[in-house]
Amino acid sequence: MWRATVFTLFPEMFPGPLRVSLSGEALSRGIWALNVQDIRAHGLGRHRAVDDTPAGGGPGMVIRADVLGASLDGGIDQDDKRPRLLLSPRGAPFTQTRARALASGEGVVLICGRFEGVDERIIAARHLEEISIGDYVLSGGEIAAMVMCDACVRLLPGVMGAEDSHIEESFEAGLLEYPHFTRPRTWEGYEIPEVLLSGDHAKIKAWREAEALRITQERRPDLLKRS
Repeated sequence: MWRATVFTLFPEMFPGPLRVSLSGEALSRGIWALNVQDIRAHGLGRHRAVDDTPAGGGPGMVIRADVLGASLDGGIDQDDKRPRLLLSPRGAPFTQTRARALASGEGVVLICGRFEGVDERIIAARHLEEISIGDYVLSGGEIAAMVMCDACVRLLPGVMGAEDSHIEESFEAGLLEYPHFTRPRTWEGYEIPEVLLSGDHAKIKAWREAEALRITQERRPDLLKRS
C-alpha cells in the first residue's frame, strides 16, 4: 500500500479534497493510506509553542528545529525509506516525472511549513528535501501537500478507470495535451475537426501530435527546450 504521512500544524485540513473523487475512492478502497501528524502535539510549554523569532532579527516567526524534530521522530520510524519532502517555495519544482517516480515507491513523507519557514538545521539533521509546486507563496504547505498526494495517487494501479488513460496527458511526453471534443458535432457554430470524425486512426494520431506540439510551442516553449 502506498502511504502518505503529513506533518502539519493544521491536521483538521486533511483529508480535505483528498476524500472525494479518485483519491477519495482509492483511500476508501485501501489503495493508499493517509496519516496526519500534528506538529503542535510536540510543542513546548502550556501553550504548545512551536515557533520563535528569527535569529538575527527580522519579521515573522520560524518553526523550531527541536519541536519539528521531535514530531518527525515520533511520527515515522527511523528506518522509514520514504522521501522526506519539505514543502517550500525555494524547493525544486514538482513535476509529472517526479510524481510518477514517487508513485512507483512506497509513499512519501510531507512536511508542511508555516510562518517564515523552518529552522534550517532541521533540514540537514533529518535529511529533508525541499520541493515546490510553483513560483508563488502560499500561507502554508498543506494545500501543496494535497496537490502532491493527488498527483501521485491518481497514478497508482487501480485508481484510474483505464490504466493507460494518463499516457497522453500533459507533460507525459514533454508536451501539453492535444484538444478534446465530444458530442454534439456542432455547438454554437463551432465544429468538431473533420479529421476526428474520419475513422482514420493514423490521421487522427498525426493530428493530435501536431496539435500537442502547436499548443506547447504557443504556451510553454520552455518544455521544448528541456527535451
